[in-house]
Amino acid sequence: MAAAVPVLEPAPAVAQETHGSEAQAHGQPDQTHGGQQQGGHGNDGGEGGHSEEENTGNPGAVSHSADGTYLNFEPLGIVELPRLFLTSPEDGGIGFDAFASTKAALKSDAYTLAHPDSAGASLTHAQVQEALADPHHDYLYFTAQKAGAGSILIDFSITRHLVAVFVTALLLIILALGVARKYKRGVGREEAPRGTWQNMVEVMIVFMRDEVAKPGLGRHYKSYLPYILTVFFFILIGNLLGLLPWGITATSNIMVTGTLAFFTFLITQFSGTKEYWQHTLNPPGVPLFVKPFLVPAEIIGLFTKPLALAFRLFGNMLSGHIVLISMLGLIFIFTAQFGTGVGVGSIFVSVPLTIFMYVLKLAVSFIQAYIFAILSALFIGLAIEEHEAEHHEEEATGPQPHDDIDDFMDRSEHFGPKDEPMLGGDGETKPTGQTTLSQTAG
Repeated sequence: MAAAVPVLEPAPAVAQETHGSEAQAHGQPDQTHGGQQQGGHGNDGGEGGHSEEENTGNPGAVSHSADGTYLNFEPLGIVELPRLFLTSPEDGGIGFDAFASTKAALKSDAYTLAHPDSAGASLTHAQVQEALADPHHDYLYFTAQKAGAGSILIDFSITRHLVAVFVTALLLIILALGVARKYKRGVGREEAPRGTWQNMVEVMIVFMRDEVAKPGLGRHYKSYLPYILTVFFFILIGNLLGLLPWGITATSNIMVTGTLAFFTFLITQFSGTKEYWQHTLNPPGVPLFVKPFLVPAEIIGLFTKPLALAFRLFGNMLSGHIVLISMLGLIFIFTAQFGTGVGVGSIFVSVPLTIFMYVLKLAVSFIQAYIFAILSALFIGLAIEEHEAEHHEEEATGPQPHDDIDDFMDRSEHFGPKDEPMLGGDGETKPTGQTTLSQTAG
């Protein structure tokens, strides 16, 4: 933990710039956390002291997964991100303010800080200056608000999770274009894939196509396969970025996972067939007195499915990071509570557990991307599913030779150059250098 820092309390009704005895003189009790009294401007960091999180609103372990207007590269330093505000000025109308950082916004005196534990009570000017002078960037953990009578309508500030989304999207574009460029040159189509990277990506693409898209979407899978692959690799890359040093997991933000689920929701509803909406709004074969209960449940189900996608991914990624940080934090907690000896001893338990959880988190990163993709394919597939009468008609006519040309091409394209189809005497594909049974017999 960092050294103790100044206590930043909300401004009282009577303006004051000091703490301790003056606060008591104004009838303000000292703030306490867990029975430990907080000092005026700090303490010696002993057992009876208080932590940085208690003083400034720093959420501690949660801050590593929570969103914020900064990039945390400690102990190297902190990089502040631009602040963009759509405001309602004191004289009315609408304004827009842009600052290079939170510090720049506070130094302009147009913005101040609100204490997170005091229902938005503003800090005094002296307390804001005190926070700006502190080397631990405590002002980043407070809420910025308009100074004076104006107010912030919308905070468009760039956040760390937004940066992670942009980085994830950039890496996905580089990955997709790199693989596509190889296939364009014929590598992987007219000859075997080259390199570990292309082979690994092709394995995942073929798996998603054959085990997710085709079973879930049927013969229409090619229309939706680009979305399924995009959402799978986006979530996978975003999950893996959070496991790197100083990494940020965008998928631990409910707004990010909610947006991905919203895309699945839109595609599902706009792809829905006539039968899909009929079964939702007027289920056939259901008694009339049951429909008033069933139809609302069906409509609610339209929204609970994407909500389940969003919360499942968000909950798994956020909880995993908190568990990792908490396990490492046990070392510092035991050291502070029971001394250095116990703290050093806890390393032999805390570190192996952290390594185990890290490996488990790596597996969860792949699993959650797969689950999101397969459920998206399932929801879309249910919406585009054809009516049962059409299936019965198709079964009555019987299967035709190579009726599904897509499946036939998918099976044959891996056996050789696309310009040299290798067909034997029996009409089936064969690998290069081999003869068919009919040719051998002849």
